[in-house]
Amino acid sequence: MYHYLIGPAVGAAIGYFTNYVAIRMLFRPHEAKYFLGFHIPFTPGIIPKEKMRLASSIGKAVSENLMNREVLEKSLLSDEMLAKIGDAIDEFVSTQSKNDETIEQFAGHYLTADDIAAMRQDVTSGIVKMITGKLQDSSLGGNIAHMATEHAMNKTRNSLAGRLGADMLLQTLVQPIEKIMAKHINEILQSNSRQMVEHIVIEESDHLMGLTMKELTEGHKEQVEQIKGGILNAYRVIITEHLPRILQDIDISAIIEQRINEMDMDEAEAIILDVMKKELRAIVWLGALLGCIMGTITSLV
Repeated sequence: MYHYLIGPAVGAAIGYFTNYVAIRMLFRPHEAKYFLGFHIPFTPGIIPKEKMRLASSIGKAVSENLMNREVLEKSLLSDEMLAKIGDAIDEFVSTQSKNDETIEQFAGHYLTADDIAAMRQDVTSGIVKMITGKLQDSSLGGNIAHMATEHAMNKTRNSLAGRLGADMLLQTLVQPIEKIMAKHINEILQSNSRQMVEHIVIEESDHLMGLTMKELTEGHKEQVEQIKGGILNAYRVIITEHLPRILQDIDISAIIEQRINEMDMDEAEAIILDVMKKELRAIVWLGALLGCIMGTITSLV
């Protein structure tokens, strides 16, 4: 009776032990071992020995198959992802519609006071420069003078003086008057436009930064929807047009390879064992089962 039990028990123990040792030898020892100057076979373990090759292969496999352009585009542009972004925008707007902080106070959560001041200065300078450039265009004075004389002529034609023929007299004076007016208007704009524009822009900037987030969103549902649509469209453009360059610049394969190579073997072993704990345990017990079967067969022969 014991003869039939010893065989399966020994076979199961051998199968369990050999599979357990084989799995441990995947990771250990972490370094090559020597005895009397001779290298001990199977040291270091397979994974430590092939770590650089495995890192390169894993990095390449992930970048080419798991995180390539097609996979990322499909995920990032899916209806679920776009819906999440839209919901996040709606939630942000809903929260800010109850926020009594000014725009400047709100920005202070993410930027320093110096950064906010610098940004305001840059934006103000850019707007002032753009508008001033337009106002100082030499053709602007002529256009204003022409509109002024046209307005005056129309008024004269519809008046009693126009019916008496005064508009015919003024018609001969229009061109000289326009030239004189254009010259003076251009001189005024050249001398004063920057100061006037700067004052207006700074005043409007102060007013805008003093608005509360609640005031900014309140009563602007249509504009908010337009902004939301613009954000989603910009997101789509970034993913479809710039994702390949982003992936190339990031070089996922190189990042993964470098991270694995930098990883301590104790850390790598813990991660792999944690992920595959159930599967590796099944392999060990499968070895015990196969050993038990082989022992049973041997006992019966």
